[in-house]
Amino acid sequence: MVISGGFGVGKTTAVGSISEIEPLTTEAAITEVAAGVDDLTHTPGKTTTTVAMDFGCITIDPTLKLYLFGTPGQDRFGFMWDDIVEGAVGGLVIVDTRRMDDCYAAVDYFEHRQIPFAVALNAFDGKVEYDIDQARWALDVSEHVPVIVFDARERGSVRDALLVVLEQALARSGGS
Repeated sequence: MVISGGFGVGKTTAVGSISEIEPLTTEAAITEVAAGVDDLTHTPGKTTTTVAMDFGCITIDPTLKLYLFGTPGQDRFGFMWDDIVEGAVGGLVIVDTRRMDDCYAAVDYFEHRQIPFAVALNAFDGKVEYDIDQARWALDVSEHVPVIVFDARERGSVRDALLVVLEQALARSGGS
């Protein structure tokens, strides 16, 4: 499962919230140069950023593990996405509704590669700026793409979001 989205939307947090192992992260300090490129307006306390990927896993049942791969959020790291999504059952695109334009690339990526995905509006400070219908319209995602509200910090919320993606993948494969 690939967890993607723009810079600072909660990808590393989501992987860390649900993973049953200590997540592997590739966090690096945000340099002065990067701070001039990456918009820190809505994440003023952010001091690190993912520069390769995050990795975690959860056990679905005794015979099935789900491996989680979090993508870096900045466009300059987009060249890695093809390798990260190889063999993925689906994707979760995390959106910060305060800056919707940061997630268009991730939505487009999954749409163009016809990978099952869901959009998760991360409830920063317990709220989202736009409701599900407004976000669906702004992102221009079809009705068959689930759009949900979740909290990347809450294990149960991340679990529920991943289950939505798994349901999409099963439906696409003809499973039930």
